[in-house]
Amino acid sequence: MKAVTLHDLSAKKRAGEKFAVLTAYDSTFAHVASSAGVEVLLVGDSLGMVLQGENSTLPVTVEDMAYHTRAVAKGNQGALIMSDLPFMSYATLEQALESSAAIMRAGAHMVKLEGGMWLADTIKALSQQGVPVCAHLGLTPQSVNKLGGYKVQGRDNHAATQMLEDAKRLEEAGADILLLECVPTLLAAEITKNSNVPVIGIGAGHHTDAQVLVMHDMLGITPGRTAKFVKNFMAEATSIQGAIEKYVADVKSATFPDADHSFE
Repeated sequence: MKAVTLHDLSAKKRAGEKFAVLTAYDSTFAHVASSAGVEVLLVGDSLGMVLQGENSTLPVTVEDMAYHTRAVAKGNQGALIMSDLPFMSYATLEQALESSAAIMRAGAHMVKLEGGMWLADTIKALSQQGVPVCAHLGLTPQSVNKLGGYKVQGRDNHAATQMLEDAKRLEEAGADILLLECVPTLLAAEITKNSNVPVIGIGAGHHTDAQVLVMHDMLGITPGRTAKFVKNFMAEATSIQGAIEKYVADVKSATFPDADHSFE
């Protein structure tokens, strides 16, 4: 696959063409996913839960993220690599710059951070230093203790208005991509329509420019109860690559997510 760039993703948004994002944490699955047509590989701090067995993403460190980013970069076949800045690794501007430098040197093409308009100055500084940024809004797992659990965000008018304003401010600050997690479909559609940058959704309906899932979730191998927005694509395939290809095809045709995997 020809190397995917931010310019390519922006062109897809302008053309109304959706793209697929999937988590990856090692060389082998990075190779499989990117070969199956996934345009963006997310090295997520979700590795704390699906690889390390933690109860949340909070214990993950910058060193963990750099290690897994380096592994993903070795197996990648042209996808854009996005890596999370983990919990408390961007509490100050100096921390954000140092953490981003470590992860970009490991092979990431952009970093992702969680939060609202309070991140504007950080995003502006990273952008000025040549670091592409994805701003993560809605349910932000690093703030799970503050949010009181993994709950849908933006359901009342005040919260919806705040999220719309956050999205606008962070794009103005230099965010290259927005990611919306566990957001009502109509609110996600409004943010996507009003944004000039690509918007990735997870539990945010089918109107966003792209979708992302945790690889273990879409392969149906996550123990315990799965979230409403998760679909097991292995149930419709005979191989892991076939399941990922099915996921990519359903994202591009906007058949996933459907109403059963969204929040109204």
